[in-house]
Amino acid sequence: QGRFVESGGGLVQPGGSLRLSCVASGLSFSSFDMGWYRRAPGKEREVVASITSGDGRTNYADSVKGRFTISRDDVKDTVYLQMNNLKPEDTAVYYCNGKMHVPVPGTTAVSTYDYWGTGTQVTVSL
Repeated sequence: QGRFVESGGGLVQPGGSLRLSCVASGLSFSSFDMGWYRRAPGKEREVVASITSGDGRTNYADSVKGRFTISRDDVKDTVYLQMNNLKPEDTAVYYCNGKMHVPVPGTTAVSTYDYWGTGTQVTVSL
């Protein structure tokens, strides 16, 4: 059974930086498209950044473009989120997510493997 464990959250002042890590186990990490999501108090969960397997294409939410960088190390089975110039509105629980889509032989269907970490709290405050 696949598992993701996040770390690196904490309390930081506005303008500060944090680097989140998410380590995978029990799955073929390099085959998974990875993403970082967050849920702020009273708000829906939203995608922050994503990175594809293989070619490593990245995508970012408009609110974090130019401040956050997602990267992956397939040797270490780890995805990172470097967060710079943090703002109070970045305060949230951050989750990593991995998805792998596998064609079902003999059909046009696709099976999706979808795993979530348990989250790490990021608080941006004076």
